[in-house]
Amino acid sequence: MGRNGEDKVVRYLKKNGYEIIKRNYSCSQGEADIISKKDGVLIFTEVKTRFNDDFGRPAEAVGYYKQQKYRRIAEYYLLSENLSDVAVRFDVAEVMGKEINYIENAF
Repeated sequence: MGRNGEDKVVRYLKKNGYEIIKRNYSCSQGEADIISKKDGVLIFTEVKTRFNDDFGRPAEAVGYYKQQKYRRIAEYYLLSENLSDVAVRFDVAEVMGKEINYIENAF
């Protein structure tokens, strides 16, 4: 289910002018679902896929600790790729069925 949701989000991002840099980027700090770039901004996207919102919106599952983890992953990525002075953004993509709710600057 998660991989299917990520595939949908990648298609959505490409259709909307994003360049996909990495998928399922893994490092000692954790894993980022999608790293992309648009308009000079490096974007780390967490994808949350659900069948329905019976237990709340998917984005609600991206709490404080997940946000901190994504920040550490981004720091690690920037250091490992020797990137500095790069604008970074954290987005969340909610996938429910065929619907995608893409939240820019989610945290």
